[in-house]
Amino acid sequence: MKPAICEQFGIDFPLFAFSHCRDVVTAVTNAGGFGVLGATAFTPDWLDKELSWIDDHVGGKPYGVDLIVPAKFEGKGEKLAPGELASRIPDDYRGFIAELLAAHDIEPEESPRTGPSFLSGDTGKDLLEVAFSHPIKLIANALGVPPDYMIDAGKERGVPVAALVGAKEHAAKQVQAGVDLIVAQGTEAGGHCGEITTLVLIPEVLEAIEGAVPVLAAGGIVTGRQMAATVAMGADGAWTGSVWLTTEEAETAPHTVQKMLEATSRDTIRSAGRTGKPARQLKSEWTDAWQPNEGGRKPLPLPLQSMLSEPIIRRVDALASQGHPGAQALATYFVGQGVGLMNKVKPAREVVREFIEDYLAATERLSNSLPD
Repeated sequence: MKPAICEQFGIDFPLFAFSHCRDVVTAVTNAGGFGVLGATAFTPDWLDKELSWIDDHVGGKPYGVDLIVPAKFEGKGEKLAPGELASRIPDDYRGFIAELLAAHDIEPEESPRTGPSFLSGDTGKDLLEVAFSHPIKLIANALGVPPDYMIDAGKERGVPVAALVGAKEHAAKQVQAGVDLIVAQGTEAGGHCGEITTLVLIPEVLEAIEGAVPVLAAGGIVTGRQMAATVAMGADGAWTGSVWLTTEEAETAPHTVQKMLEATSRDTIRSAGRTGKPARQLKSEWTDAWQPNEGGRKPLPLPLQSMLSEPIIRRVDALASQGHPGAQALATYFVGQGVGLMNKVKPAREVVREFIEDYLAATERLSNSLPD
């Protein structure tokens, strides 16, 4: 008999895969899991094209969309005109970036670019409308309780709304707000994460919400045996992200992929140096530069830090792939501590298969540990 969450979402195996890459989302969904497209950085038109492509390649199989609508960010609710938010980036921060690049033998741009902010005005509403114009089966939000319009839209359309949490009290607030699915994400996770480990967080969240909604485990899960461990604790399945970054379908920058394949679990760090909020990523001389307790610069708040850093990081990635030593020293990307187990580039479908086989082997070991 299939687990209840598999019946609910129409999947063969309770493995949820977050990715910014449509090819990964499609491959996982077609392999029996559930792909979730990270869509915050898309424009509405771009998102519509990406979801149309997914629709054409999954044959009606289920997939979801993930947006980031933070509870707090610089400029929220102010209805700022284009450029007004960028004017809040201090000139000395631009000077600091120029010095950092020069120290790595990278010529600073004459007119430094500022990246766009995807967190302004009615953040998420336009993307949400596009998402619901497609046959999605899940809408997810990170960095706080989903806005009312997201929860209401999900209930009107019969689409479950998921939310990521890093602490038990956050899980309770999410359930009270009307969320249908909790993703309990430990500090081992790539990207934005809290400080509590997955092993501790899962049972705390389960106790806090007392079975009100299903719970997916997240944070450092890159193998089926880790997934089985969280299910043994009471989770309904796993939400994964980092493991897909080194798949054949992923769009991860080539040099960053190589860094991940060579990295150990100790080669990641929670740093606010890319987005303004603590996010786990590969250690590099970029993350070193934004460690204020160790002589680095204090990052700007969300989204100013990402507006400042993203154009630079993209340029660094391009130079790193061309063999530039200074850029290679700076290159970083969001990834969890499970990176130490990510040692080979594989098709996403093979990763799903290995998850299933490893999961089954783990459950058999668990069963055999009991007396007859």
